[in-house]
Amino acid sequence: MPRALISVYDKTNIVEFAKDLISLGWDLVASGGTEAMLRHAGLSVTPVEQVTGIPEMLGGRVKTLHPAIHAGILARSTPEDIDDLNRNGYAPIKLVVCNLYPFQETVSKAGVSLQDAIEQIDIGGVTLLRAAAKNFFHVACVSDPADYNRVIASLRATGDIDLAIRRDLAVKAFAHTSEYDTAIHAFLARGTMTVPVVSTDLPDQLSIGMKKIETLRYGENPHQVAAYYSNHASEAPLGGTILSGKQLSYNNILDLDAAWRAVSSFGDPTVVIVKHLTPCGIASADSIAMAYPLALQSDPVSAFGGVIAVNRTVDDDFITALGSLFLEAIAAPSFTESALNKLKEKRPNCRVLRIPQPYDGVELEIRNVHRGLLVQQADTGDPEGTLWKTVTQRPPTDEELLALQYAWKAVQHVKSNSIVLATKNATVGVGGGLPSRLDAVKIAVGKAGDRAKGAVLASDAFFPFADGLEVAIHAGITAVIQPGGSIRDNEVIEAADKAGIAMVMTGIRHFRH
Repeated sequence: MPRALISVYDKTNIVEFAKDLISLGWDLVASGGTEAMLRHAGLSVTPVEQVTGIPEMLGGRVKTLHPAIHAGILARSTPEDIDDLNRNGYAPIKLVVCNLYPFQETVSKAGVSLQDAIEQIDIGGVTLLRAAAKNFFHVACVSDPADYNRVIASLRATGDIDLAIRRDLAVKAFAHTSEYDTAIHAFLARGTMTVPVVSTDLPDQLSIGMKKIETLRYGENPHQVAAYYSNHASEAPLGGTILSGKQLSYNNILDLDAAWRAVSSFGDPTVVIVKHLTPCGIASADSIAMAYPLALQSDPVSAFGGVIAVNRTVDDDFITALGSLFLEAIAAPSFTESALNKLKEKRPNCRVLRIPQPYDGVELEIRNVHRGLLVQQADTGDPEGTLWKTVTQRPPTDEELLALQYAWKAVQHVKSNSIVLATKNATVGVGGGLPSRLDAVKIAVGKAGDRAKGAVLASDAFFPFADGLEVAIHAGITAVIQPGGSIRDNEVIEAADKAGIAMVMTGIRHFRH
């Protein structure tokens, strides 16, 4: 009678599957908890240690790692292999049913220790799967309970498991072990990348280890297929929880990510409004309800249909402040019960996302390009030790310095070439995502209107010419912050001095393409 080896962590439908195998004349060998479960169900099963002649060792760490098992799995239907088995008293194993310890599930839990994670690294199971999958010409390998029915159906129809099915099951098993090993490598590598590193410390071998969390309706456009993946199998997008509204779309997730990164940069109660991956309004105040109208005023037209992120609890006052503005989504660290009920009632389609953790920038940023990936550390602001230098005859006033600090933080989240006009607690005009810095200045000044008078300007990179600065000076800005480093820096500084405005150079660029 053919022999099947069963060793599963996920025991979904395993008893029913084993009963079907026995009814079809199969001899069952099982290990550990699987053997106990089958025996408890009244099934006839041979324990692994009876086959190997050696009891389980090291608290169950060593059960199936024995020639009696692996020779049986790897044996081909050749006279030489059969003679080898017979000479050693082993029997062929024609079916391996195995799935692995829940490593991905374990490491997705908050506060998991390194030791707990390591204990969930399966050794014997991976070896069983690889051996059986390699020998799929002669052995069937089942790693997913969803495949039990088709295996039984094939056996009932032909008395065998079709070769095409065996190959498909082998592919699935190798995918299972590949994802498993990738998750382990990604977790352990991530543990070595939690402190600031220099670029030469990027990993030589990159393991991403992502699992599909949900299939999205479509991608950026309706004709594109899309899904959301995470290295935390139990998490909703961005590590949050969807409390209300429609399913998040591909574009919603992109915009919310941009908004959450931006709002996490600010310590005071802050509101960030994002449209198409770029903030159109950022403001801080004593409360998010007070900050919201300031953020909206920065660009009320673009705010329509955007997303909002805040870094404080959303309460009734904030909901009232929103008025009738149409929003796709709102993200916050928490929501009062009353505010959430109002959102559900008045904005049933608005996606409401609770994200408990601010963006910390510890994960690597990855972008795909033709035939490869670009990988970098996240830009979380000026590196420690950055010194700002006043390069004009007039230094900024204390009030202007506060505004420059705010503008400099905001400009880092706008698509390059990025220009932000701001006061000490709010943006008043934003321009970016353009090939021309001059055009970005014109847009930011146009958005600001009269509010440009007395505002300051931040530029994510240097001014290549004085023309962009002159447009802003004409609009009424009084101070500028920029990295510097252009061959025409002197020309730009001279234009600032001629207008009597202050200019600070940081030496640090913050492109965001």
